[in-house]
Amino acid sequence: MQKLSITGGKRLSGEIAISGAKNAALPILCAGLLTADTVHLSNVPRLQDVSTMLKLLRQMGLRAEEDSERIAMNGARVDKLEAPYEMVKTMRAAILVLGPLLARFGEAWVSLPGGCAIGSRPVDQHIKGLKAMGADIRIEAGYIHAKARKLKGARIVTDMITVTGTENLLMAATLAEGETVLENAAREPEVTDLANLLAAMGAKISGIGTDRLVIQGVDSLHGATHAVIPDRVETATFLCAVAAAGGDITLTNVRTDILDVAIDKLREAGVVLTSGPNWIRAQMAARPKAVSFRTTEYPGFPTDMQAQFMALNCIADGSSRVTETIFENRFMHVQEMNRLGACIGIEGHTAIIAGVDHLVGAPVMATDLRASASLVIAGLAARGETVVDRIYHLDRGYDRMEDKLSAVGADIRRIG
Repeated sequence: MQKLSITGGKRLSGEIAISGAKNAALPILCAGLLTADTVHLSNVPRLQDVSTMLKLLRQMGLRAEEDSERIAMNGARVDKLEAPYEMVKTMRAAILVLGPLLARFGEAWVSLPGGCAIGSRPVDQHIKGLKAMGADIRIEAGYIHAKARKLKGARIVTDMITVTGTENLLMAATLAEGETVLENAAREPEVTDLANLLAAMGAKISGIGTDRLVIQGVDSLHGATHAVIPDRVETATFLCAVAAAGGDITLTNVRTDILDVAIDKLREAGVVLTSGPNWIRAQMAARPKAVSFRTTEYPGFPTDMQAQFMALNCIADGSSRVTETIFENRFMHVQEMNRLGACIGIEGHTAIIAGVDHLVGAPVMATDLRASASLVIAGLAARGETVVDRIYHLDRGYDRMEDKLSAVGADIRRIG
């Protein structure tokens, strides 16, 4: 099993190009199921999750030709309307084939994500919305079996804000008969990116970027050309890395307008930030100041950045409180950070961090995608060697992270 070996204490200096957003690319790839024409994508990140999604779509009959970060996909020959458990268990985003398959072909078999019970995750909101649009949905042997001769427009109010739920229902509504109104819709930039692609494919959507999406169904969608937005989480991860390790780096191919809350917190921590139309420069010469925050839906503080900022707080001057409101199991990196010498306690959904002068390298284990990034950041700031195990989590969401960090002076290499 591959690991990352990091020798900390090196300041970062140079330039890093940010890749396309994983959380935008995955639903956008599923949108290829909505048309028999060719959809041309650029700025697609080279990630394990993208490879898994393409493998699933190809199993269904979608043709996809890859050329570096460009993909041309054509859904004219889609003939298998199933997402099997073997694929879905490794990547929850596979649930996003449900809406497109049902809307265009009238049927779908999709495994429950990770085999989890419906009520514990917001998959029930996907089902509730599709039922409101006239779908007949049954749970059979761990699969969602959905059928609908023709989806009908409906007003759907989800019980909670759900990103994948909004995306699934949005894609389904584009080919439904009549008007669909999605209330309490997720406003994440990745949802907006999907909506912009769908509009380029001929969908009629108003309210893009708001919590109320109105979709007028059309008979069919056509091909389009679209560039995936830059990854705001990758951008903020590298900004946290320079904040923890010190240095001066410039990130290119970025969108600073979708990073407001992270930028505010980094400035509060003492990072000097300057930016232009598609770049941001971070300079850090002192110990960071502790910053407290609470995760919430966009435009609030993203749960996907919680672990990385916690790594920063571990070596910060002062104490901080981090409250997680989105996922119940998102503090699994805490015990690993404490192995490096951090001082973190947990009270319910809140972590209390007392900043220490320094961390000391040790073997640690990644438990999920963002936790693995936080351990890399902690390793960059620690004294001595940190070895991060189970980095297949990291490869799911970061495009060659160790190469990008090595290029700006980090002592980091893949081993095993």
